[in-house]
Amino acid sequence: MTELQARRAMARAMGGAPALQKMRDAGRMNARERIAALLDDGSWRELGSVAGKGHYDEQGHFRELDPCNAIVGTGRVAGRKVALHVDDYSIRAGSSEATIADKWIYIERMAWQLRMPLVRLVDSAGGSVKLLMQSAGSKLPEYVNWPVQELLRTVPVVGVALGSCAGQGAIKVLFSHFSVMVRDQAQVMAAGPHVVRQAYGVDIDKNELGGWSVHRKNALVHNEAADEADALAQVRSFLSYLPRSVHELAPVVACDDPVDRADDWLKDAIPHDRRKIYDPRRILKSVFDRDSIFEIGRHQGGSVITALARLNGIPVGVIANDPKVHGGAMTSQAAYKMERHTNLCSLFGLPVVNFVDQPGNQTGLEAELGGTLLGAVRVGDALHESRSPWVSIIVRRCFGMAGALHGPKGGEQLNHRFAWPSARWGSIPIEGGVMAAHKKEIEEASDPAAKRKELEDYYLRISSPFRTAEKFGILEIIDPRETRAVLCDWIEDAWRVVQGDRIGPR
Repeated sequence: MTELQARRAMARAMGGAPALQKMRDAGRMNARERIAALLDDGSWRELGSVAGKGHYDEQGHFRELDPCNAIVGTGRVAGRKVALHVDDYSIRAGSSEATIADKWIYIERMAWQLRMPLVRLVDSAGGSVKLLMQSAGSKLPEYVNWPVQELLRTVPVVGVALGSCAGQGAIKVLFSHFSVMVRDQAQVMAAGPHVVRQAYGVDIDKNELGGWSVHRKNALVHNEAADEADALAQVRSFLSYLPRSVHELAPVVACDDPVDRADDWLKDAIPHDRRKIYDPRRILKSVFDRDSIFEIGRHQGGSVITALARLNGIPVGVIANDPKVHGGAMTSQAAYKMERHTNLCSLFGLPVVNFVDQPGNQTGLEAELGGTLLGAVRVGDALHESRSPWVSIIVRRCFGMAGALHGPKGGEQLNHRFAWPSARWGSIPIEGGVMAAHKKEIEEASDPAAKRKELEDYYLRISSPFRTAEKFGILEIIDPRETRAVLCDWIEDAWRVVQGDRIGPR
């Protein structure tokens, strides 16, 4: 018992007082402070707490322990069990040269086999050439040798970048369903500035190389956080919408927001002037349960919004076009973002609500170089494979190939869709279509602008959504103020479908 307590105390000391003070001076939590900040009080149960390198005297008596820089165990977030894989930066900068890989591989296997969410708190400098000294030789690089794909197919996985995450550290962040990094503190990269300098002769700061300003553009990491507390709060929020595993249901919470709440301003949410933009996030806040929206990837592929939210307490996935960015068009990044979110919701049994204002695929040389059409095709594949109950609310435009991708249509999936009176659809937007079809007529008119407006007004009249509704080409045209009530009615039935798929009929 005495030796056990001594070993535990040495493990809790981590890298020692000077190393911990250095982290504190830099405004950073240490590994155990991060665990405490994430988990419910008193819920932490550590595994392998005394793993490390033991030192003994000549008679074989224990003297001291150099603890492993991987801390693993289980705890609870809002009462629900999660597995934790945490790097201890205070011990050799969290490098793999000072770790016991079996320890963190075990917790990942445990999360998969016991079907509990996994959170990785990553603060690792990656590998080191000193491994050559330890192993007295080198080995061929291998594909990841822990059950990454099995994990990602079974339980929610979260990666949090809390420092410089290079090499294997980057892999731990990126092999996840949700990732977040701390601004100006975390970097995610293949290799650090020293390697880049040697390889390319380029001097570059680590934040310029792999910081938040880089990844908010390239979608490598989903979200950014103001500080560590914000990052951990985002982890808690993300997990609150998801089930423990694909074999269970996501948690439903009590809701005191009336299902028939009808915010009057919604009737004027879409401008009468078709060339004016609006704030789609304000519409989402008005329709979903109050304070329930958690946005994912806000600064990437900005023409589409992806989020998690709730309807009458039931978790749902949210997709919406944002006309403030590229007019809401489908760009290559927006396509990737929509594909990723569709797959997430399908995997974990979340119904999807899509607010559609889609003018079509982005056009032009930049779009063609970016492979926009290939991205749109991948969205189509994701929609075809999606098992989520799905409803589309067409609020304004729905045109072309990208417009056709507003929801699943094949197989057993319903093309379940409603429209606001402001909606218009077709193969091409009226504005561009009129100029393309009547170019000569407009240019030869005595007043080209007036002629163009005359033609546009004509085509708008015959493209009225009510003409489509006459033929039942749209399920129903609704007053925008009815949207919340319609969706809350739909989610009751959609959730029963999810229940049947996950746990069988009740």
